[in-house]
Amino acid sequence: MKLLPRNFLFLLLLCTAQIARAQAPDRPTSGQVYADIEKLGILGSALYLAAHPDDENTRLIAYLANVEKVETAYLSLTRGDGGQNLIAPDIRELLGLTRTQELLAARRIDGGTQFFSRANDFGYSKHPDETFNIWDKEQVLADAVWVIRNWRPDVIVLRFDPRAPGTTHGHHTASAMIGMEAFDLAGDPRAFPEQLEHVKPWQARRIYWNAYTWRGVPEHMDTTKIIRVDGNVFLPVLGESTGEIAARSRSQHKSQGFGSAGSRGEQIEQLELLKGDDRDEDGRVFAGIDVSWNRIPGGAAIGQAIREVQATYDFSDPSASIPALMDVYELIKALRPANDDAKFWRDKKAGELREVIAGALGLYLAGRAEVGYVTAGDSLELELEVANRSDIPVRLNKYTILQNGTALIDSTQSERRLAGTEVFEEEVGIEVRPTGMSSGPYWLQSAGTLGMYAVENQAAIGQGETPDPITATFELGIPNGRGEQVLMSFERPVRHVFTDPVKGEQHQPLDITPPVFAELDESSYLFTGTSSQVIRVKVTGAKADLAGTVELCTPSGWQVSPENYPLQLGRKGQEAFFTFELTPPAGQAQGTIVPMVKLDGAEEGYTRKLTKIDHAHLPTQLADMDASAPVAKLDLKTVGGNIGYLPGAGDAIPEALTNIGYRVSMLGPTDLTTGDLSRYDAIVVGIRAYNVEENIANYQPRLLDYVEGGGTVVVQYNTTRGLKMDQEEIGPYPLKLSRDRVTVEEAEVRILAPDHRVLNHPNKITSQDFDGWVQERGLYFPNEWSEEYTPILSSNDPGEDAHDGGLLVAEYGDGYFVYTGYSFFRELPAGVPGAYRLFTNLISLSSDTRP
Repeated sequence: MKLLPRNFLFLLLLCTAQIARAQAPDRPTSGQVYADIEKLGILGSALYLAAHPDDENTRLIAYLANVEKVETAYLSLTRGDGGQNLIAPDIRELLGLTRTQELLAARRIDGGTQFFSRANDFGYSKHPDETFNIWDKEQVLADAVWVIRNWRPDVIVLRFDPRAPGTTHGHHTASAMIGMEAFDLAGDPRAFPEQLEHVKPWQARRIYWNAYTWRGVPEHMDTTKIIRVDGNVFLPVLGESTGEIAARSRSQHKSQGFGSAGSRGEQIEQLELLKGDDRDEDGRVFAGIDVSWNRIPGGAAIGQAIREVQATYDFSDPSASIPALMDVYELIKALRPANDDAKFWRDKKAGELREVIAGALGLYLAGRAEVGYVTAGDSLELELEVANRSDIPVRLNKYTILQNGTALIDSTQSERRLAGTEVFEEEVGIEVRPTGMSSGPYWLQSAGTLGMYAVENQAAIGQGETPDPITATFELGIPNGRGEQVLMSFERPVRHVFTDPVKGEQHQPLDITPPVFAELDESSYLFTGTSSQVIRVKVTGAKADLAGTVELCTPSGWQVSPENYPLQLGRKGQEAFFTFELTPPAGQAQGTIVPMVKLDGAEEGYTRKLTKIDHAHLPTQLADMDASAPVAKLDLKTVGGNIGYLPGAGDAIPEALTNIGYRVSMLGPTDLTTGDLSRYDAIVVGIRAYNVEENIANYQPRLLDYVEGGGTVVVQYNTTRGLKMDQEEIGPYPLKLSRDRVTVEEAEVRILAPDHRVLNHPNKITSQDFDGWVQERGLYFPNEWSEEYTPILSSNDPGEDAHDGGLLVAEYGDGYFVYTGYSFFRELPAGVPGAYRLFTNLISLSSDTRP
């Protein structure tokens, strides 16, 4: 049995293909195996670069990855934390977790790889200058350079035009500007020299703008430097076109409502050369760039060997190609790289070839756990399974269980033979070792800033997610063309695998977590007087036999009783609940409260909560996050008590209203068709309800009848895209939505109607009530409305005209209709006092006036 050099095996482990943390074991078809063999013969790479999840052109990515067959990646500078969520109430970091997984799911479909920078999507920005005032431009630029130096693309493609600031989202133009600068700096050893301990400088050959002209042809576009390619190519081996692949990929962006239909026929993509060597006249993206094995010294023989495998490939028996593929593998491992480029491609293609061989053999390699999370010191039982579903005589030499790359078990198997129906199965036990941090999202482990996540580990920067903490490596002996057994190692993540009675076999991440979690019962707390409130804390043990104390940390001037409670948890997963009385100071105040668990013998307290995000199209995400919550004492008067809530795309307004004493009822179809709406003091319509509620046009007459009879309806923002009814019919009188928005949260808010009831009952609203807002003022303000509406407030971003349509109030019959684009769905969960005072006035318009 031939052995590979130890250092070569180590390099192969470093360059394994990306495997999403909850993806089931790969089962490629013979067509996919053949397509992957074709890709082995291409040594080229591309990097697509933009600002957010869903910015990427999935058709071009699918074309590059599956037609050009180059290594293709998408660098999204942010994780989309500042967007709106169509499928759940989660916003900010939790939305970022969802959109991260949607991008990873998209790349699994279109064949790309996913990267991120540390930039935080802080919300809509109208100009790159504003964006760079909040992002740390130097850090974002460093991250882009880091990804380029790691990925080593021959070409970079920008989604947005770097020469047109102010014509699109500020993040968009900023991403293009970052791309242009990084194109030059990545090849300069004087730029970010601290990275050179891990990577080498890399100069891409050219950078393109993926030019779109649906808004017209920009004057600055150089039409002599544009190439046009048909991005929609049918791939008979895969049975679909790149346009159809792209639609499936883009449809993963469900939180943004971007479900797409596949396309057939020509779809032209335009690429304008911005920098780098000019293309040849053949109109190819990689014109003049050698993407064959001839690009590296000694590679010609490898390219020829791969072509021979293609020529003799048997679609009915992919395993027949195994001896020849193993010969290619030996040629690659024998390659002595003459330069950094050769070393990069040797290692990358060896990793890809290993997975091709696994697919051709029909290998099933798995490590399974019955639990979804563990903590340091836990004993964990694993089930290992190895199956070779071919007639090729494969032997299992040994397996190794690793935690964060360190071996826990190294077991020799005396060359167990595996072929045909033979399956190796074994149960092993391990003890989880202490680790510096959890396996949750690495970018949420430390406190960042408004514009940037804090990531201390250079190697983690750019990664889509935290790598699986526990893995299994299987070392197999596979015969080459001369019948000699060659050792090859395959690393697989250990996953939580279980059978759901409805969904069947499920594969979810196995996480390492802190030993205990503490969670408050609300996302924010408001006090309107000097009386104390009960604060409930839930403590959950992530392991058995925990003892310690639980306390509530408060801002200066706030009083809490008792000081702490003793804690005793006997079993893993056990929950305990504790109540504290929190008393506010006499005057108005804001701060943060934090639940803390101190375990006996531990030096530091635990202040993290466990958050679960579970969507059908994504792996379940367990994230340990900061458990603190804002707390405020404010001058707030409330009237009325019963609020009806018509859900939209999802927000936390009902919880916020409940926190200040309102009784909130969620309205369903029966309520909105035959129910008695008169019992509600106001009805609030959730964000984007007119975009997502299929029956909204049928409910609308009932809502307007309710207003006419003396009630108040408050409609929160909707977008112009995908309305379920004519926007002029959203209210009792015509109004038209626009894309007007105010993105600067500190922008001045001017009061237009100071004597209007909405600004005086029950709370007197002043300019001070707009202090401390987060992320933005508002979005999608109406820009046209009939004279029956009274505009209440005016605001605008610097340098823009005033937007007066953010809060419109109309009397209709005996009641009031309110349309507001101001972002209460962000402000109330964040505990912004003035937002609570104003929203309370909105839902109090009919109080004391109804018959």
